[in-house]
Amino acid sequence: MSDSEVRWLNEAEAAAWVPLVTTMMWLPSALDTQLLRDAGISHYEYGVLSALSMGEGRTRRLSELARFANSTLSRLSKVVNRLSTQGWVERHPDPEDGRSTLATLTEAGWEKVVAAAPGHVERVRELIFDQLTPTEVDQLGAIVTKLSATIGTDGACADRIG
Repeated sequence: MSDSEVRWLNEAEAAAWVPLVTTMMWLPSALDTQLLRDAGISHYEYGVLSALSMGEGRTRRLSELARFANSTLSRLSKVVNRLSTQGWVERHPDPEDGRSTLATLTEAGWEKVVAAAPGHVERVRELIFDQLTPTEVDQLGAIVTKLSATIGTDGACADRIG
């Protein structure tokens, strides 16, 4: 692609892009800090536990969970092993498809995610929603829904936001 073919960001787009990228870089660390301090789990681990808590029967296929977490199956498997060691998740074969493995949130895992949720939600509120008006919250929801549908593999994020 030649320089003349590049659709460079205009001033308004660049002014929006830079803070968006900064937010994307800083937000995971801010959420990790709070969850590690208060619950002893990373934001990624919380996301896995939370995704399981929202699954039917508190269960999801590992492949679906990996897609949900935007993760490789290998990385997810290591995290599920760690969560299993804590007694928060159990693995078992999928009775409908023997090639697939299911992860199920245990009662102890449910208690962990329920205990971690208030502090996590408060931090999300402090970092994001307390900074916005109700109209801006609606706009943010519309914007990230549109972006997630474009970015997420096969709309991977759609069931999280929808």
